[in-house]
Amino acid sequence: MMKKFPENFWWGAATSGTQSEGRFNKQHANVFDYWYEVEPEVFYNQVGPDTASNFYNSYVEDIALMKEINLNSVRTSIQWTRLIDDFETASLNEDGVNFYNNVIDEFIKQGITPVFNLHHFDLPAELYHKYGGWECKHVVELFAKFARLCFEVFGDRVKHWFTFNEPMVIVEGQYLYQFHYPKLVNGKKAVQVAYNLNLASAKAIKEFRDLKLNETGAKIGTILNLTPSYPASDKPEDVEAGRIADLWRNEMFLHAAVYGEFPPALVELLTKDKAIWESTEEELAILKENTIDTLGVNFYHPSRVKAPDVAPNSVGDWMPDRYYDNYDMPGRRMNLDKGWEIYPKALYDIALNIRDNYKNIEWFVSENGMGVSREERFLNKEGVIEDDYRIEFIQEHLEWLHKGIEEGSNCYGYHLWTPIDCWSWMNAYRNRYGFISNNIHTQVKTIKKSGLWIKEVSANNGFE
Repeated sequence: MMKKFPENFWWGAATSGTQSEGRFNKQHANVFDYWYEVEPEVFYNQVGPDTASNFYNSYVEDIALMKEINLNSVRTSIQWTRLIDDFETASLNEDGVNFYNNVIDEFIKQGITPVFNLHHFDLPAELYHKYGGWECKHVVELFAKFARLCFEVFGDRVKHWFTFNEPMVIVEGQYLYQFHYPKLVNGKKAVQVAYNLNLASAKAIKEFRDLKLNETGAKIGTILNLTPSYPASDKPEDVEAGRIADLWRNEMFLHAAVYGEFPPALVELLTKDKAIWESTEEELAILKENTIDTLGVNFYHPSRVKAPDVAPNSVGDWMPDRYYDNYDMPGRRMNLDKGWEIYPKALYDIALNIRDNYKNIEWFVSENGMGVSREERFLNKEGVIEDDYRIEFIQEHLEWLHKGIEEGSNCYGYHLWTPIDCWSWMNAYRNRYGFISNNIHTQVKTIKKSGLWIKEVSANNGFE
């Protein structure tokens, strides 16, 4: 039986500027460029973002490959460090403007809808060193200036905008769990950064509204990594751990984006713990008045939690996970290369949560995917990577997504991470995710079996 998806459904893929373009002709370093300069040994095989997938030089050929596999929409990001010369005045870099204009025009020429995100973990390093990055509200103002310029310069052709990709990862990576530069562990700073990122998103949306871009049919949203927090059991203490994990990991950004305010239970908890952010009435009004039109949801693996082994009121620095511990469910199905559980039903649970608790806002799967190492193991004699594991992974997630759509969730698309194997932060090219393989030594790009599969799915707007 054919599972059909809604008319004009997005069949696409997502990448980012930092992970695909390379540093060619870029005037500034972002935090990952800088981190690679000072600590290359922390990156897998010491491969940094200097070349990435060479998209800066090969975007015409790369977009042609995306078209060849019938992608009808592709998301990437505009690098703040490429587009802007002076961050304080937001003066434009001519080469950056030309590059993004050419990329947008090429997508449109190939019949692919361009989807643009404004921040994908790529804060200019200069703004971190000068101001402490997202800890500082001046950086929020500078981001709003950058956003406005993007809308002014590219808004005549780009109609799908997103402010941030996975803002929670900035909070967790930089300020809690040390997997992004500068690898701090500071719960109080993490809370303030989370607030400032929400404010930055709302201020960017305000610039979009002030330019009346919605009157041209354009929409703006944010992209969140949403993961239901499944309790280890139905014991009250495990259920409570799941509730607080959800409040922090999911609802803080989602509630603010859709309703323009933070979940009262989270505000109460942070206030009780003396960890609440600094805010003003004017800022809270900006948050309230500038909510999203549309939502991107990144989903890779579930979150499972249990009651913490140590009492939450123990003495020590405040951290959100004092209220929950991660739980490894026995018998779980795994992607052993990446170390992530595979649980496609979570996508259905997300779909119904958005339907029931978040105004049934229109949304799309902005990332989903499977990172696998040493994919050359699966090369056939024709030189095609037979990534049946990826096809199975995508299809299972799409089946649960289809069920959610049938039950009324307002989902309009599915984007795989990623169109072409791309550079992935500290992991560099250890795991591959793309529909199209990339030989990083020769930059020869070859369509995988999954790329041939999605070509048919997109042509049929569904699958058997």
